[in-house]
Amino acid sequence: MFNKYIKLVLAAASVGVAIWQFYETNIGNGIMLILLALIFIFLYYKNELILLAFLQLRKQNFEGAKKWLDRIKNPKAALVTKQQGYYNYLNGLMVSQTNMNEAEKYFRKAEKLGLSMSTDMAMVKLNLAGIAMTKNRKREAEMLLTEAKKLDKQNMLDEQIKMMKQQMKRAGQPRQQFGRGGRRR
Repeated sequence: MFNKYIKLVLAAASVGVAIWQFYETNIGNGIMLILLALIFIFLYYKNELILLAFLQLRKQNFEGAKKWLDRIKNPKAALVTKQQGYYNYLNGLMVSQTNMNEAEKYFRKAEKLGLSMSTDMAMVKLNLAGIAMTKNRKREAEMLLTEAKKLDKQNMLDEQIKMMKQQMKRAGQPRQQFGRGGRRR
């Protein structure tokens, strides 16, 4: 909606008017303006469009989430660094359903920019490991899975990590060849 710098200017203006209201003994108005300034500061660090996209993803509405993310025209100007990471993370999640190469680019950008929660970063690493596994880059996938395990402090992704390791073991095993009648050669 607003540029990140406009949010800071609005917060500063709200604080200034709040101080003036306190000076004029309008305490209620001053408190309300301080709360308004806190909202602008919160929205500086947590972009409202990314929050709305997260809500749509929680409902499994990928089109709705994409619609909210598409409203961010210039992520570098509108978002702080961590928000740019989440922007790329969300785009990677949505694109991963259709285009793995594009998803890998988004996840790599999110990894480079960083995310504020370690569990989210573990999810990025897990997705990158899955992409690496599908592209037969086993060593990279193992390394990314190890990093994801370290980042997942609450063990929220423990089940997915175990499943991915099992798939990697199965992919590494040689297949048995059978002759006629289903017997081994």
